[in-house]
Order: sequence, then structure tokens, then C-alpha cells
Amino acid sequence: MQLRHSLLLTGAAAGAASAAALPAHAQTLTMSITIPRLTVAEYHRPYVAVWIEKQGAKPRTLSVWYDYDMRNGEGAKWLRDVRQWWRASGRTMTFPADGVTGATRAPGEQKLAFTSGKGPLGSLTPGNYTMIVEAAREVGGREVLRLPFAWPPKPGTTVRAKGASELGAITLTFGK
Repeated sequence: MQLRHSLLLTGAAAGAASAAALPAHAQTLTMSITIPRLTVAEYHRPYVAVWIEKQGAKPRTLSVWYDYDMRNGEGAKWLRDVRQWWRASGRTMTFPADGVTGATRAPGEQKLAFTSGKGPLGSLTPGNYTMIVEAAREVGGREVLRLPFAWPPKPGTTVRAKGASELGAITLTFGK
């Protein structure tokens, strides 16, 4: 019992320490991605890639949802079907990618959050960027949505896009 209490304190202390380590001006990007519920004869969850581009800079993959737990990494062989992302940066990556790889997601609203200076987002220099979301589904379609924004954003700024088939509403919100 004493050991458990010690671990809880250590975890809380570690969380407080990491929060204190963030700069006071750290920007957050919160995304809501809706995967529509489709009425089709054969439904497969889509593979989805989320990445960010800035003209003249290397694209950054933020999240990839695919069947990463298939035997012998077999799910990765279909990542090239997420064509625009694959050409932009996917083919140079090793999978599964720590902090980026995730399982396919069910229809409905899915949430992602990123903090500037941390994780796959890293540090962004001032300028114009595009957040790109691409979905591809076996025995289905493919769709790409682009959400342009300026960095650094004003907290509370929201950018929206709406898909027509494989993606529903996408919202990108900036905060402190």
C-alpha cells in the first residue's frame, strides 16, 4: 500500500513538472475529425493521415490511423493508398511511428490535440501553413481536405472544412 501511494505521488509530481516545463506561450491545436457513418454493402474503417505543410519546408506527419497490429506489419502495405500523404512524406517513414501511429477509428467524431514545440508538431516558424487530412477506404473512396492557417494564430481561431464522402466535418481550433 505504501508503494502504491508513492507511485501516485511520483506520477502527479511528474505531470506537474512536465506542465511547468512548457513555455507559457505554448500554442495548442485541437482537431475534430468526423468519420461519416456510411450505409454500404461492405464497410471498412478508413486509413487516415493528418499532416502539415508549409511551402519550402518538409511536410510533418502528425497522425496516421491504420491496421498497425496486423500480423507481420501487413497493414502498413496499404498505407500507400493514402496517396497524397504517401507521396508527401509517408514513403520515407518507418512504421509503426512512435507518437504518430494509431488504430483505424470508427465512424463518429474523433479528437486530436497537439502542442507547439512538442511531439510530431514540433516548433513552427511564422508563416502560412496547411493542415491536410486524407482518408482512403478499402472498397470505398478517397478524400482529401485542406485547412489553411497562419502561424502564430490568435487563440480562439477556428478553421473548418467539410467533406463530401469519406470525411465529414473537420475543425481545427487554436488555443493557449
